[in-house]
Amino acid sequence: MREYHAAPQPQKLKPHIFTVGEQTYRNVKSLTEPVNQSVIVSGESGAGKTWTSRCLMKFFAVVAASPTSWESHRITERIEQRILNSNPVMEAFGNACTLRNNNSSRFGKFIQLQLNRAQQMTGAAVQTYLLEKTRVACQASSERNFHIFYQICKGASTDERLQWHLPEGAAFSWLPNPERTLEEDCFEVTREAMLHLGIDTPTQNNIFQVLAGLLHLGNIRFANSEDEAQPCQLMGDAKCSIRTSALLLQLPEDPLLETLRIRTIRAGRQQVFQKPCSRAECDTRRDCVAKLVYARLFDWLVSVINSSICADPDSWTTFIGLLDVYGFESFPNNSLEQLCINYANEKLQQHFVAHYLRAQQEEYAVEGLEWSFVNYQDNQPCLDLIEGSPISICSLINEECRLNRPSSAAQLQTRIESALAGSPCLGHNKLSREPSFIVVHYAGPVQYHTAGLVEKNKDPVPPELTRLLQQSQDPLLKVLFPADPKEKAQEEPSGQSRAPVLTVVSKFKASLEQLLQVLRSTTPHYIRCIKPNSQGQAHTFLQEEVLSQLEACGLVETIHISAAGFPVRIPHRNFVERYELLRRFLAHTFPGPHGPPPAEGRSEWSPCTEAAALQPLLQDILHTLPALTQAAATLGDPSEASAAPVHCGRTKVFMTDFTLELLEHGRAQVLEQCARRIQGSWRRHWSRKQGRRRRAAVLIQAAIRSWLARKHVRRLHAAATVIKRAWRRWRIGMAFLASKELDGVEENHLSQVPLPTGSLLLPQTQTSLLAAVIRLWPLGLVLANAAVGVRGFQRKLVVWACLQLPMGSPSSYTVQMAQGQAGVTSIRALPQGSIKFHCKKSPLPYADICPEPSPYSVTGFNQILLERHSLGHK
Repeated sequence: MREYHAAPQPQKLKPHIFTVGEQTYRNVKSLTEPVNQSVIVSGESGAGKTWTSRCLMKFFAVVAASPTSWESHRITERIEQRILNSNPVMEAFGNACTLRNNNSSRFGKFIQLQLNRAQQMTGAAVQTYLLEKTRVACQASSERNFHIFYQICKGASTDERLQWHLPEGAAFSWLPNPERTLEEDCFEVTREAMLHLGIDTPTQNNIFQVLAGLLHLGNIRFANSEDEAQPCQLMGDAKCSIRTSALLLQLPEDPLLETLRIRTIRAGRQQVFQKPCSRAECDTRRDCVAKLVYARLFDWLVSVINSSICADPDSWTTFIGLLDVYGFESFPNNSLEQLCINYANEKLQQHFVAHYLRAQQEEYAVEGLEWSFVNYQDNQPCLDLIEGSPISICSLINEECRLNRPSSAAQLQTRIESALAGSPCLGHNKLSREPSFIVVHYAGPVQYHTAGLVEKNKDPVPPELTRLLQQSQDPLLKVLFPADPKEKAQEEPSGQSRAPVLTVVSKFKASLEQLLQVLRSTTPHYIRCIKPNSQGQAHTFLQEEVLSQLEACGLVETIHISAAGFPVRIPHRNFVERYELLRRFLAHTFPGPHGPPPAEGRSEWSPCTEAAALQPLLQDILHTLPALTQAAATLGDPSEASAAPVHCGRTKVFMTDFTLELLEHGRAQVLEQCARRIQGSWRRHWSRKQGRRRRAAVLIQAAIRSWLARKHVRRLHAAATVIKRAWRRWRIGMAFLASKELDGVEENHLSQVPLPTGSLLLPQTQTSLLAAVIRLWPLGLVLANAAVGVRGFQRKLVVWACLQLPMGSPSSYTVQMAQGQAGVTSIRALPQGSIKFHCKKSPLPYADICPEPSPYSVTGFNQILLERHSLGHK
């Protein structure tokens, strides 16, 4: 269901009834006049109409439910559940097993699904037509009574059987073929559905008790009395049956028996006679009680269902109607029920012919289309035979009912054949032994027996039977048969002022005409149910039977007209309003002055002015079809390159489904182009906005980074200043300590040392350098031991200055250099006098400690301080 509901084009999916349902729902949403929709489900008995209607109700209950809040969701779900629960109840009380169908609808129903302005389902209403109440008391061979009787006999509990007097294995004459078990014999489903519809358990038990009373009433058998002045006698166990029936119906036993066997005759206003009934009359009166009770019970159930599911008139604006009527029937013995059923199918077939075939061809002629008319099968002669004026089958049957005389079957046959001899649809079976006549329907000829036809049409209900049922103490029967004073006034009319009897045919004809008026005010959708075979076998298709049904329901003519005609018809104004966008496509394909005209005041145009103004717009739109066709052929099947069939009539544009798809595709392309332009403009605007935001963010980030960098540099500069100040302070302190340790050293010591005669004089630069180094000997010692930096003679000068060695006597000391290293390994002085070791604190911390010797460190350095005086005097 959701797949077909969400599909853009449901007709392109596999054929399904949900396609029709979705099209119906979309028509309601589009608010195209007429807004109200109807789905007419037709076909032969057993073809699947009831199942189709059930599936459509489920479909509409699903797709028409889109609440906006939890409370509305709960209310909508409850309404949907009640609408769906009305099906099991109505099928249990209105469907039966026939020769052709195990779940045949013995009544017609029109279900009105009510929708609000938001196209949400708010309620429903059910209208029924012609319940086959005679089935309660009379069933054909191999057929069954209504499902509900079998359900209570098979599904009742032990206590309920005792309460309703339904023992196991009990035989009832109105319950034929009880041994057959069908899917519809599910008592719990019916009870649960009734409970959801608001029928509580005590009321349900009351209903089933009345139905059990009717079953016992059917077991009453009468025997002819030897004396006509005496009432008929009861046969067999009839006394027990009438006692049980009176108990269940809560009727007095004696008045019940008397009413069934004795009829009251009124002569004038005062004279009342009582006459014993014959056996046939007793059986008729007994059957009349059962039919009357069941018919009113069925109508009461329909009213309860409507009160449970019907919405307030102000809460819904549109509706979708589902029509499920009895299918065309033809049995070995056909009577008034089959005549009414087939008459209804004839009217629906005429509605289909008038709506689709005849109206379509007539509209072509009015619009000026060059059209070759197709000969279709019209069933108007058959309808004239059944309901025509002044003489028809219905009028003759009603006239026989109005005549105060006994009617014979042979006499009715003679009147029909003589009065309607000129009708082509009337036939006669000369080989038939029973009085009958043949009507040639659209689906085939059907033979109707005239025996009992008039009595069924009268549907007489003796007043004493109604008064008897009004005496019941049963709560349900009191509701079904209220004591109304108006009825008593109507029961004693004078002979001259007696109103004409309203027959079954007259009531059915009036209700059918009312139904057709509703259908004519809606947009109809048709579902034809085709029975593949008469045996009910799965996967078995009999070609002859299928083709005969297709021909009978007019589908062959429909296919011919649809293939040769234009099924899509759109008024000019609606066409221009929807497809005026295609002029953009024309302007894009063929550049030129194709601008949209001003739309001001278009709604105020007169018809002539509007028609003249719309013609250029129509021509511009239709000129886009060749380009659309070529584009479709390029993208898809090349065979679609042929010209799209379209015709512009006087007031409407006629086209095929293919042309409509082309226009819709072109409209979608234009909307897509507009959407892309809007999206492109929006993306461009958004991109520019994002670019401005990005540039602003970059500027902000750059400013923040520069501020953070300056702040970090300032912190580093302050830290460096503190370190530099501490280093200077420490260096000055170390220099001071070093100057104090160099006791006895004078600044001009170098000039006082006598140079040997053979020594070379140092250059002025080296002398100044040596003087500078002497002042801070620890720094010179470090430079002399460095792996890089001062080399050669300058290094020696540093060593001499640090150790205060006399440069004139190199033999008084030795300098050892480590191999492979640039630093000084040791400097050993040759002792030439007394040696004094100074144990003062060294200005170099950790000078003699090397935890991890490196290739550039000094190893084994022995610092020997020599006395200047000893060396000098030496």
